[in-house]
Amino acid sequence: MEKGMSIDINKNSFSDELEWLKQTKVGDLISDHHLQNKNKRLVEILYTATLAHTMNALVANNVVAVPIAAPPGHWIGAGGSMILESDKHSGVVRKHYIGMLTMFDILAHLAEDPIDVVGTNGDDGGAGVFDMDKRMSVPVSSIIGHSLEGLSLWTLNPHTSLLDCMEVFSKGIHRALIPLDSHMDNVLGVELAENSSSYRMLTQMDVLSFLKSHGSKLKNVISHTIGELGAVMEQVFAVTNRTKVIDAIKCMRTGGLHAVPIIEAFDATDEDHKQLINGKGRKIVGTFSATDLKGCPIDLLQSWMSIDVLEFTNRVSTGPVNDGVGDESAESTSRTLVTCYAESSLGEVIDKAVTGHVHRIWVVDRQGLLDGIVALTDVLRVIRISLLSGV
Repeated sequence: MEKGMSIDINKNSFSDELEWLKQTKVGDLISDHHLQNKNKRLVEILYTATLAHTMNALVANNVVAVPIAAPPGHWIGAGGSMILESDKHSGVVRKHYIGMLTMFDILAHLAEDPIDVVGTNGDDGGAGVFDMDKRMSVPVSSIIGHSLEGLSLWTLNPHTSLLDCMEVFSKGIHRALIPLDSHMDNVLGVELAENSSSYRMLTQMDVLSFLKSHGSKLKNVISHTIGELGAVMEQVFAVTNRTKVIDAIKCMRTGGLHAVPIIEAFDATDEDHKQLINGKGRKIVGTFSATDLKGCPIDLLQSWMSIDVLEFTNRVSTGPVNDGVGDESAESTSRTLVTCYAESSLGEVIDKAVTGHVHRIWVVDRQGLLDGIVALTDVLRVIRISLLSGV
């Protein structure tokens, strides 16, 4: 049993819930009406596309990751996938998916040591030491692999049980391709090689949305608190509201973090705003995420690198057109800080994550001070372990 798992498992009450996860298949999630709109079409990018074009595609389709496609047999050394798309009738291979590009890969690319120096603009936090246009003009295939997930695409056979899918997603894999007409019907589990006429993307959020819509099937386990289940990660790295965007990006790249909490800086302190710091016990005022970059127009990205992260997130939430206007459209895109308590039930946390469409929830105490973090990975992990521990 995982550290922190202190609940008294009732074997009888959990047996039905475990059986449901075993009987439910990944293909059921793809065909579920709740997910049809999200998975209607797989958004993909050609390997020769520029990073700027890719960013525009991410924004236009409201996604944070895309598979990169190349001609069949065209190996360019970017990724390690052997996932192919072929004509459904002739079987002729049409394309080869060479890897996955995520917003974290883009963030890491922007944080690399400058090789395209164009000069500085004074005390700008280092934002002026590289040519943004040049960095955004590179082929997307050249930046695959900053994250482990990008180097090797994952597929899940449609007949894989939801329980096995949750095992994969509880180990830090955030998304997988599901073949709609798999040629490996007799193989259950994770595949790193696949050939299909078309695919759909399944994400951790899709799984959590499915579990939320079928909450009655897991009522016993989700009634426990996240503290009881051991879902709270107490070590949480943060940046202050005085940290510049470029410095936050560099910190996240170094720490391999997709998001960090923004904590309130002390009025009089020597703390380094260019480094990750221990956020536990500090007042949280916001979240800076790799996906925030998607909300910044490319032509403004260079100049916004030198502003404080909190100001950046405020600008992104309202949009450059609505910045400071405060109209209805601005409010609808505003990001609310999503928090919970260690005493919150797992069901409540799932509801907050799905409703807010956030991949992590900050755990705070009753004074609003940061106490830890619960990520989607942790939620899926504790559900699976709790039910298996009751067998």
